[in-house]
Amino acid sequence: MARILLIEDSPTEAAVMVQLLERNGHQVTTSGNAEDGIASCKRDKPDLVLMDVVLPGMNGFQATRALSRDAETSHIPVLIVSTKGLDTDRVWGLRQGAKDYIVKPPREQDLVARINALVGH
Repeated sequence: MARILLIEDSPTEAAVMVQLLERNGHQVTTSGNAEDGIASCKRDKPDLVLMDVVLPGMNGFQATRALSRDAETSHIPVLIVSTKGLDTDRVWGLRQGAKDYIVKPPREQDLVARINALVGH
């Protein structure tokens, strides 16, 4: 079981993802925007962050960069989960410090396998 922070502004997307993750034995907390997500990440130190890109205020790329460059949170892997499916988006996300990038909607077994690879399960 991993403790996962989901940063996602769509309540519907968040509910679907939480259900999928909990069904696979993970403990999930959610945040509706990047700023709150960063604060939650620093406070709770999850095992993994699932990051949307299109967020109100700070976007997911900026938040990923902030988390990966902060000594408090740089050890926490970020997996970007985004509707932005271009190779350039994926490359940019990885360049910001994300450990992986998956396009929405992810297939359950793909997402679970990538999470397990990142958290060492």
